[in-house]
Formats: sequence, C-alpha cells, structure tokens
Amino acid sequence: MAQMFFLHFFGGSEMTLLIVMAVDRYVAICKPLHYTAIMNRRVLLGSVLLSWTVGFVHTMSQMVFTITLPFCGPNIVDNIFCDLPLVLKLACTETYVLQLLVIADSGLLSFICFILLLISYIVILVTVRRRSSDGLSKALSTLSAHITVVTLFFGPCIFIYVWPFSRFSVDKFLSVFYSVITPLLNPIIYTLRNQEMRAAMSRLRTQHVSSRQTF
Repeated sequence: MAQMFFLHFFGGSEMTLLIVMAVDRYVAICKPLHYTAIMNRRVLLGSVLLSWTVGFVHTMSQMVFTITLPFCGPNIVDNIFCDLPLVLKLACTETYVLQLLVIADSGLLSFICFILLLISYIVILVTVRRRSSDGLSKALSTLSAHITVVTLFFGPCIFIYVWPFSRFSVDKFLSVFYSVITPLLNPIIYTLRNQEMRAAMSRLRTQHVSSRQTF
C-alpha cells in the first residue's frame, strides 16, 4: 500500500511539473523579455506546491478505496512493483467500479496531461515559426530533449492504465521500461543537451584519438 501511495503521489506530481516546464519553455521562447516578470519566485513556488497537491489528491482519491478492500486469497503480485490494476485482481470482492476509477483517474490524467503538453509544443512552434525560420530551428533544438522525455514518460504509463493487458509479460515489460529505463535515460538525454557537457565530451574524444595516434 505504501509503494502504491508513493508511486501515484510522485507520478501525479511529476505530470504537473512537466506541464509547468512546458509553460516555462513557452514563456522563455515566445516572451523572453517578460520571462522574469511572469515566471517570478511566487509563481515558481506556487507551481511546486500545486504539483505536490495534485500528486496527493491523485493518490488519495484511489488509495482511500483500495486500502479498505478485503484480501483473503493469494497475496503475490507477479510484477516488478505493486500497482493498482494488479493489486485489485487479488481482492475478494467485485472491483469493477474501482477499476473504472483507476482508469479514469490514472489513465485519463496521463492522457490529458500528454495532450496538453503536445498542444503547448505546437503553440510554441507555430508562434516561433511566424517570427523567423532561425527561431524555429532553435525552438526545435530546445524542445527536442523535453519532448523525448515526455514521450518516454507518458507512453508506457498510458498503455498500462488506459489499455490494461492481461498478459504478464507485457505488463512486466512496460513496468521495467517505465520504472527503470526511462529514469536512466532522463539524465542522459538532458546531459547530451548541455553545451558544456558536449564540449567536455568532444575534448575527451579528441584526447583519446590523439593518444591512440601517439601509441
């Protein structure tokens, strides 16, 4: 129960933060002169508090019903982590309504956030395209890392909750991808977008080539 609580708590918070990041990118790219006035300390603090609030409401709206379910049969979840769709199958009572609640809460929340993020990217690209072609290429360069991370985050999440599978192999694959592979890729993707890091990697590559030529 604790694992499911924190899974959805941090998941809901991260979804909200990704939307805040999209708004931040929109203001930075489309209204750079007004960035400090719009994204001030008060707005940033409110955004962080909003993300934690959304995460708490999101997880409690499901856990308050799940924690009271009777579990009188098998208590083993054949997966990498305990999550609501799999745990509900172990309950000794009818959970159809609760399963619909999980799909509506987790699945639709993920899907709606993903659509809102895509809309924000489209708005940014359309706004920049109207100004200059150079600005469009810079915007694509800036947003590419964010779009990649968002796709890797929301893709498996939407499949798990909106289209729940009965095959454990598919569930396990999506669970591993969502909880292990995506978090490992996040720092790599953002690191490769950092100019200083790319310059350092270029220097290391040059030193490696020169050292091999010396030998």
